[in-house]
Amino acid sequence: MKIDFQKQDGLVPAIIQDAETKTVLMLGYMNEEAYNKTIETKKVTFYSRSKKRLWTKGETSRNFLELIDIKVDCDNDTLLVFAKPLGPVCHKGNDTCWNESNESGFGFLSILESVIKDRKENPNKKSYTSSLFQKGINKIAQKVGEEAVEVVIEAKDENSELFINESADLLFHFLVLLQAKGFNFKNVVDCLKERHL
Repeated sequence: MKIDFQKQDGLVPAIIQDAETKTVLMLGYMNEEAYNKTIETKKVTFYSRSKKRLWTKGETSRNFLELIDIKVDCDNDTLLVFAKPLGPVCHKGNDTCWNESNESGFGFLSILESVIKDRKENPNKKSYTSSLFQKGINKIAQKVGEEAVEVVIEAKDENSELFINESADLLFHFLVLLQAKGFNFKNVVDCLKERHL
């Protein structure tokens, strides 16, 4: 990997991202020595501009950043560092230096899940989702079963549009069932991760 340490007086920005959640955790700077130490020790090390020395994240707090991978950008002057944080990253005790939670997100599915949760907690007479919660767990589970059967039927046919639509219905009703049971999509993903290990 060719890194241009000369452009900015021997330093390159290093964006630190959680390798699993993809959350941006912090920004630091590396010189060539810090980069080499990071590679050698597998613990993310920076050059501290205030202390004028190498600084391994976690050397005092023990909240190290275990190195997973490093990529360099198209200009060879910025690093993207994938790491596993062993505790809060910010010196103020926060998960990130932007005071954000370091949690997995599932894009639109997370948005949909929050809408479903809101329909459960704040029922709306005009909402189909609210009506499912009012009918109770048996009706919700029945809907998941019905949608699963429809997915199987459409899988045997050649109509891709119907198959995708039925798959969307199944996923939606499954998310409703998870909320009704007091769980969320992350619980399912965590279970799959455990099985994968």
